[in-house]
Parts: sequence; C-alpha cells; structure tokens
Amino acid sequence: MDARFRFSSRTADIDRELVHRWLSTESYWATGRPRATQETAIDGSRNYGVFDAETGAQVAYARVVTDGATFAWLCDVFVDPAERGKGLGVGLIDGVVADLEPFGLKRILLATGDAHGLYARFGFGPLDDPSKLMARAGA
Repeated sequence: MDARFRFSSRTADIDRELVHRWLSTESYWATGRPRATQETAIDGSRNYGVFDAETGAQVAYARVVTDGATFAWLCDVFVDPAERGKGLGVGLIDGVVADLEPFGLKRILLATGDAHGLYARFGFGPLDDPSKLMARAGA
C-alpha cells in the first residue's frame, strides 16, 4: 500500500455511517443489514480501516470476530469501488493478518464469493475437510 493511504486497527477511526452504507447497500452479503445490527457487530469485533492519508476519508474496511486465543473469523471486507485496483485490499488484509499474528491463533476463517486470489496471498485456502464445518442459520 503506498504512502497515500494509512492502515488503522483503531475502532475509533472507523466511519460507522460510511461502513454501514457500504455493507447494507453495496455488498452482496449484508444487503439490508440494519444500522443497529452493524453497530453491534462493530462493537463486538476488532475493526480495521484504510484511510486516505491526506483527507482522512475511509476507503476500506474489515472486521474480525475472535476470542483472541484460538480462533478468528474475518468478515465484512470491503474496498470503496472508486478506490479498487490500488492495492488497498492487499494492504488491508496484510494489516489485519499482522495485527492478529501475536495471538498465535490456530485458525482464521472467512467466507467469500470472490477475491480468492487476494486471500490466497495470505495463506487462506479451501478447508481440508469442509464436511466438518456446519452452520445454523439465524433469524
């Protein structure tokens, strides 16, 4: 990521309104997510952003749900469509992985319908035995 952008792992830096708009109107996985739900998700997670170094505007977001000891779930990864193609996704995931490294987590999971190549650069790959993973759908 070039010097025009900065990475942050501070939740206080997150532009909550912008992140909610991105996810609830522009993502394929969180369309229609209520603002209150997004606020609860932010408050219960580790949050990451990439920001324009000159203007301070947020240009990317990700969050991680973790116990800080054994497991993490990387989710809500989003790069502003107007800023894509500038390496911001790489910089964002690089920062997230570096922030989580000291925990010595046994595994970090994610689910994605795209960007498999991006995540593969950081060691993510298909599950060895996906039949062991189960899900319970909520409301």
